[in-house]
Amino acid sequence: MRLLEVMFDSMFVDEPISSSYRSGFVAMIGRPNVGKSTLVNYLVGEKVAITSPVAQTTRTRLRAILTTSNAQVVIVDTPGIHKPHHLLGERLVKSARSAIGEVDIVLLLLEACHPPGRGDSFIVQLLKNQTKPVLVALNKSDLVSEAEYLERENSYRNLFGDSVWPIYRCSAFNGEGCQELVRSLVSLLPLGPQLYPPEMVSDQPDKVVIGELIREQILSQTKEEVPHSVAVMIDRIEEITSGNKIKKGKSNTAILATILVERKSQKGILIGKGGAMLKKIGQASRLQIQEMINGPVYLELFVKVVPNWRSKPARLSELGYEVN
Repeated sequence: MRLLEVMFDSMFVDEPISSSYRSGFVAMIGRPNVGKSTLVNYLVGEKVAITSPVAQTTRTRLRAILTTSNAQVVIVDTPGIHKPHHLLGERLVKSARSAIGEVDIVLLLLEACHPPGRGDSFIVQLLKNQTKPVLVALNKSDLVSEAEYLERENSYRNLFGDSVWPIYRCSAFNGEGCQELVRSLVSLLPLGPQLYPPEMVSDQPDKVVIGELIREQILSQTKEEVPHSVAVMIDRIEEITSGNKIKKGKSNTAILATILVERKSQKGILIGKGGAMLKKIGQASRLQIQEMINGPVYLELFVKVVPNWRSKPARLSELGYEVN
């Protein structure tokens, strides 16, 4: 059972959903690297979004689903809002901004460990021009003292000006404040039935999730050397059996994937001396994928140089980076 299900005592039984049940969508908005995906993973109790110390890790609008006994909260994890420098960046920012108009509530995620910056000011002004209810989560509260936290909270309240948005102290690392935050989100959702089956925690197809897990390991292993100019295409996923004999529970999942980079030097970094780096990425990715599908995996990775792929509309569309 997922963590917040335990918190909210949501043991599912075969009973009709009550007329007081609530359901709806919440857009999680914020600058890059403020911990949106980490908080999403904590709230649903499972890893549904990749995380990395590298900014702008999230590229797709992922819907994470938290189902409790009295509500279903669909959290839309959006790319960080930033100043774009290429077509991919423009599409990511447009995707995040368009999500605001498609949800019931906006959750603005800020950092308690940093004072307000120009990026925060831009997002605040953006949210002031819309009519959806806004809740604010001041994340990473575990990294600051009580005095520092209060100073940050006051600074952000001054930034909000006339907008009276409630601020919730929280930590995606240790869960501080998350229960209260979810209760408040639920109270603002409209009455309605479950939108997804209760066992679902994400609406992402397996192919997309697998590609993201591989990209997460690339970011983790290469650090700042190949930060944003990498993408992963899943070429094929198929079930294979040894000796052409189907043995129940013994089939392997074979996955072929292509890693796209923009320069030959980046390809060299990803492959590494004697293929060591690519092997390391593959092994770490395979372990993550095996945990996800609960079965053995054969993973083969290729690296391909596609100059300036982040600025090519056709290539971005092929990779699924569309503005929804």
